[in-house]
Amino acid sequence: MGNPVFPSPPRDKVLLEEGLSFTPRFDASGLVTAVVTDDRDGTLLMVAHMNAKALALTLQTGVAHYWSRSRKTLWKKGETSGNLQHVVAVLTDCDQDAIWLRVKVAGHNATCHTGRRSCFYRTVQLIDGKATLSDYADEAPSDAHETYRKQT
Repeated sequence: MGNPVFPSPPRDKVLLEEGLSFTPRFDASGLVTAVVTDDRDGTLLMVAHMNAKALALTLQTGVAHYWSRSRKTLWKKGETSGNLQHVVAVLTDCDQDAIWLRVKVAGHNATCHTGRRSCFYRTVQLIDGKATLSDYADEAPSDAHETYRKQT
């Protein structure tokens, strides 16, 4: 597949917000934010970014693809771990600058590279004027070190 091209967003706010054309508004870096939830129970699994190619591959294959800002590469979620995200629905917000994926996770149902179901497993608390973290989720992570070990 070549470089996908999505139509430019319309200047008319009514067409953008009420029209039937999917015209994602990528930011200056060519990315759109993707919020990912479990289709079964609505748990927030992760927030990631997609470029046009990742978004097109997701729509074409039904498996979530993202753009890694840190590695600067396209990535098929779950390709290493086996925990593929099968897309049930793709939604966009009113001004089409964010994507919401509802997914079913294959494998061990872990989305986070730490081996947890969700990337959101810690709570931020203010204690004696200092922000601290504590575990929110009560699940134990899978063996993420073995699954995600760096290949040399």
